[in-house]
Amino acid sequence: MSYANTEMKVIQWSEARKIIPNSTPIAQWKKAAEELDELRDALVANDLAMAIDGVGDTVVCLINICALMDINLVDCLASAYEEIKDRKGTMNAEGIFVKEV
Repeated sequence: MSYANTEMKVIQWSEARKIIPNSTPIAQWKKAAEELDELRDALVANDLAMAIDGVGDTVVCLINICALMDINLVDCLASAYEEIKDRKGTMNAEGIFVKEV
């Protein structure tokens, strides 16, 4: 299944449940934060199935935020990539990327 097809199914699901247009970007951000907490728990527990669920649920919230704001998630990703594509830096001992200044 393509990303675009899956995104459209998520939007249709959200519309059928009145999340779109009755939610707000802030409400969906709060839900995404909850899902990120669940993802963190899955990563700490090294639980792959739970991690997949956490990533997926977070992306659903991001799709909803974009739909509510009439923006495109892929455009947001492309914009972020354009910002980072030439960034230089290194991975530190804690596994954090530290960009060069």
